[in-house]
Amino acid sequence: MGDQKEVRELTDLPGVGPSTAQKMIEAGFASIEAVAVATPQELSQVTGIPLPTAQKIIQAAREALDIRFKTALELKKERLTIKKITTSSRNLDELLGGGIETRTITELFGEFGSGKTQICHQLSVNVQLPEESGGLNGKAVYIDTEGTFRWERIEQMARGAGLDPDEVMENIYWIRAVNSHHQMAIIDQLFDLLKRENIRLVIVDSVTSHFRAEFPGRENLAMRQQLLNKHLHQLMRLAEIYDVAVVITNQVMARPDVFYGDPTQAVGGHVLYHAPGVRVQLKKSRGNKRIARIVDAPHLPEGETVFVITEWGIRDPE
Repeated sequence: MGDQKEVRELTDLPGVGPSTAQKMIEAGFASIEAVAVATPQELSQVTGIPLPTAQKIIQAAREALDIRFKTALELKKERLTIKKITTSSRNLDELLGGGIETRTITELFGEFGSGKTQICHQLSVNVQLPEESGGLNGKAVYIDTEGTFRWERIEQMARGAGLDPDEVMENIYWIRAVNSHHQMAIIDQLFDLLKRENIRLVIVDSVTSHFRAEFPGRENLAMRQQLLNKHLHQLMRLAEIYDVAVVITNQVMARPDVFYGDPTQAVGGHVLYHAPGVRVQLKKSRGNKRIARIVDAPHLPEGETVFVITEWGIRDPE
C-alpha cells in the first residue's frame, strides 16, 4: 500500500480533475463517502464521465474507506469498537445492551405519548456527555417533521444532567423537514455537515409522518415504500460511514383486524422491519411509567423493562 497516496479530497481519486470534482460537488457528491455509496450510472449521468471511469472512481473511494470483504474476526473486532449513548435509565440501557449504539439505526415506535420524543430529547443532551459518563463528547442533529422539538425540555434535561443548558443547546442542530423530499435532501446535506462537525447522533422524529401524509391510500403504497426504503438506506449509510448513532421514531396505528397478539403496529409496514438494527416498542403505563420492549435486534435478547419520564428527563422508577 506504500505507493498509494492517501485519498482525502475528490481530486485525489483517479480520473477526477478540478472540473469533474466541481460537477460532482454540484450534483451532491461532495465527499469521498458520498461517492463510495453512489452507483456508477448516477455518477456518470451527473458528470458526463464514461461509465468505466465512474466505476474506477467509485472503487477507489470504497477502497479509501475500507469497504471490502472482511473476515468474521475483523467484524467482531469492529463490533467491539461500537460506542453507546446512555438513555439516563439503567433499565433501558440494560435492555439495549448498554445504550443506543453508533453505526446502527434504532427505531422507537409507539402510540402518541409513549415517550419516543422524550427519549430523543434526552439522547440529544446525553451524547454531549464525556464517554465515561455514557456520552460521546459529540453534537446532535435533530430532524423534526412534526414540530415536536422543545428547547425548554432540553434546558430541563441539561440541568438534570448537571450541564450548562445554553452550551447543550449550542450543540444541537435542529431543522424542520417540510415534506418527504426535503427530509431526504437534509440527509444528503448531512454527509457534508458530519465531515466538518463532531456530530455523533442523528435523530429523525418522526421518520414516516410526511410519507404517510403525501402518499395516502393503497394505490400509493408501493411509491411510499420505495421512497421510505431509499430514505432508510441513506440513514444506514450515514450511520455506518460516520460511526454515528441514528434514532428514528415511528407512530403506531391500530389494526382492528388483529385478534391475537398486539393490535398496534408500526406505520410504514414491512420496510422498517428490515432496515433498523434495533426496534424498540414503547407503551404507556400508569402515571409517568413507560414500558419498553425489544421487538427486533439480531444481537439482543427479547425482553422488556420499565422507565419513567420525570421533570429532569428519562430515569428509572423509584
